[in-house]
Amino acid sequence: MDDRERYEKGMVVRRAVLGDAHVDRSLKNRNSFNEEFQDLITRYAWGEIWTRPGLSRQVRSLIVLATTVALNRTEEFRLHLRAALNNGVTRDQVKEVLLQSAIYCGVPAANSAFHIAQDVFAEVDRNS
Repeated sequence: MDDRERYEKGMVVRRAVLGDAHVDRSLKNRNSFNEEFQDLITRYAWGEIWTRPGLSRQVRSLIVLATTVALNRTEEFRLHLRAALNNGVTRDQVKEVLLQSAIYCGVPAANSAFHIAQDVFAEVDRNS
């Protein structure tokens, strides 16, 4: 697969996981400073890794949630929590990842993630 194909496949997955609105905002905000980064993440994160057959999108989402908790990346956690729900991850699965993260990443990180998750769940419920 060449870079163009990787980008196209990555964009399909990126839109399916994150939603058109988020991707459209990201593309609208592209500029000479961040354009190469946007291209990189579309080709490699989404086109190379998320398209691999070895793990389901649900499992990949759960891994990303745990990783963002571990790195204390709350904005990315919020974004990828919504993506996980789009991928069919259940709230109970999210809870289990956060409980596991409390042990391996620290209680304060998991505590923040629980608060963010409750906010996201409330937003999802209001918009349903």
